Amino acid sequence: MSAPKKVVLAYSGGLDTSIILKWLQTEYGCEVVTFTADLGQGEELEPARQKAILLGIKPENIHIVDVREEFVRDFVFPMFRANALYEGLYLLGTSIARPLISKHLVRIAAETGADAVAHGATGKGNDQVRFELSAYALNPSIRVIAPWREWDLTSRTKLLEFAETNQIPIAKDKRGEAPFSVDANLLHTSSEGKVLENPAEEAPEFVYQRVTPVEKAPDTPEYVEIGFERGDAVSINGETLSPATILTRLNEIGGKHGVGLLDLVENRFVGMKSRGLYETPGGTILLEAHRGIEQITLDAGAGHLKDSIMPRYAELIYNGFWFSPEREMLQALIDKSQEHVTGTVRVKLYKGLARTVARWSDHSLYSEKHVTFEEDAGAYDQKDAAGFIKLNALRLKLIATRNARVKRP
Repeated sequence: MSAPKKVVLAYSGGLDTSIILKWLQTEYGCEVVTFTADLGQGEELEPARQKAILLGIKPENIHIVDVREEFVRDFVFPMFRANALYEGLYLLGTSIARPLISKHLVRIAAETGADAVAHGATGKGNDQVRFELSAYALNPSIRVIAPWREWDLTSRTKLLEFAETNQIPIAKDKRGEAPFSVDANLLHTSSEGKVLENPAEEAPEFVYQRVTPVEKAPDTPEYVEIGFERGDAVSINGETLSPATILTRLNEIGGKHGVGLLDLVENRFVGMKSRGLYETPGGTILLEAHRGIEQITLDAGAGHLKDSIMPRYAELIYNGFWFSPEREMLQALIDKSQEHVTGTVRVKLYKGLARTVARWSDHSLYSEKHVTFEEDAGAYDQKDAAGFIKLNALRLKLIATRNARVKRP
């Protein structure tokens, strides 16, 4: 295969992607365009621009894009309408960001005439799959370069030697191997590696990025009211806010109270198990509140069907199939279920817990007069339950009668 002439690189400005940038230039002799996404990772991104210039990238080939609102509005919120949890626990913070990054890589490649895109994901992880499946779904003819699967820089020592040889600035704390690696965006932080690699050892507090240890969280609970319209959060404590602002504020509130810390050993799509420490304070509150408003606005049949497809939906996102037809089909079903998921939920935050304590809505299906233990003014005739039970018991009685008559083998 011939060498690419122009490559769009997903560039963070960190050591690994800076080495990849230089490697692309030296290995292929190609022009490199950088794309850095502001996903709300909490870091200043201007240094990434300056570092790219230092490495010989033309200013017009440096793309730093604020995608925070797009990220929450078009990716996080649709996922939360499904109450998606991978393996029952993980809120998919890394998984849901990758298709958005790929979308912009492919867009910039088309706009700049690039014939390839590149990413810094290793050959051991899930992200390589997510980046590449998304890129091919959006442009089936795009070429994707994954340096970690091609080069011989197979150790931290070799990476540092390459950086020194090519005069790539190395932060002092990168001289040795980092104690752990962190991926961050507006939904979560993910910490993996080194001190976290032994699942028999408790994660040390210095790994925490956003969540206050519960022992140090406030001794007084805090209440937050979240307003929803058609399944999406639209306000906090009565104040209408943009999607990204809502998640930012919930992160601040939840993190302070120790909410959203998850220590998980998960099954990667590539076949191995990995241990990660995930911090998703705002997302944990949002999930609790969304389930709270669904409790009174979503019909039982619709809710149970939605819950039954959720594991499949979450697995599709985790495995990188955001742009697949099956995810889009499930999304259509999920979005249909949210037509009346409108109202307000009050959540109590205290010592690592986020708990729904009240919910109300003009779209509520809850009928107090039907469930009251007091006089219900004829709203419900309890005698009706007898026939209901008899009909549902009929097949069970027939089975029991048959079993009493016929000996089992």
